[in-house]
Amino acid sequence: MTRFVSALAVAIVLLAPGIASSQAYPARPLRLIVPSAPGGSPDINARELANELTRQMGQQVVVENRPGASGILGYELLARATPDGYTFGYISNFIATNPTLYSKLPYDFFRDFEPVVWYFRGLNVLTVSPSVPARSVKDLIELARARPGKLSFGSSGIGATPHLSMELFKSMTETAIVHVPYKGTQQAVTDLIAGQIDILCDNLASMLPHVRSGRVRGLAITSLARSAAIPELPTLDESGLPGYELTGWSGMAVPRGVPRAIVLRLNGEINKALASPQVTKGMAFRGGTPVGGTPEEFAEHVRKETERLGKLIKAVGIKPQ
Repeated sequence: MTRFVSALAVAIVLLAPGIASSQAYPARPLRLIVPSAPGGSPDINARELANELTRQMGQQVVVENRPGASGILGYELLARATPDGYTFGYISNFIATNPTLYSKLPYDFFRDFEPVVWYFRGLNVLTVSPSVPARSVKDLIELARARPGKLSFGSSGIGATPHLSMELFKSMTETAIVHVPYKGTQQAVTDLIAGQIDILCDNLASMLPHVRSGRVRGLAITSLARSAAIPELPTLDESGLPGYELTGWSGMAVPRGVPRAIVLRLNGEINKALASPQVTKGMAFRGGTPVGGTPEEFAEHVRKETERLGKLIKAVGIKPQ
């Protein structure tokens, strides 16, 4: 929390020089593009932020979901938006994995976007359908080895953390589990509950209500430390996969060309929202952590994650499309 408060102070200092040139901003509603379907962690986080920014800034912030193609549709829309500060976008791990997964993209993060802030850090939870006879990670590994190519796992898209979480799991356990990609988390969850797929390792925000209700069975989480949101679940590291870790994150960006003063205004407002009880309590309930900080810190994080996740994708043998 100390780091977060310090980051907020830095953001406020950076904001000061641009106040005079952006006093009239915002003069109309803002649009927040979320490149994923309603109901998942990005959508939940975005709507929570939109509500807080609407209160803070005196203008409505409208969430616009643009799911599909590993976030590409939403990112392309953001890249082509008018750079006036009235459109900003929710940036997830897809921005760091797509350059390795796709041979050609209609956008480039460092060419087409202005980073605004690193927003959120979270984790995934490994779950199975109630019809799967596995009550621990050890059970699941044994079952997968006994039935090579027979079990299936869902994800919200190629390169998303639910996909990479399971690819890392398969690599470390030497198991063959079939990937079934979806356009969004909710349909994958529906099929998991119905037994149409066997496994889903998706974000805690989306899966926690279903784990608590017993509609799906939680086995472990993907971070190195247990989560206060569901402390009874062990980590995969504890469950026989030493060193296993794959966590999610998100941030905000605007199209390249937005005036610096407006970028800093948005940065300051979002840092302020991250310190609000509504946002911090919501994140904690879903097992997440607010980050905050400067645009430059988020840009450096994206650079490092693009390199790290790119190496993982190549190591598990995923070929670019």
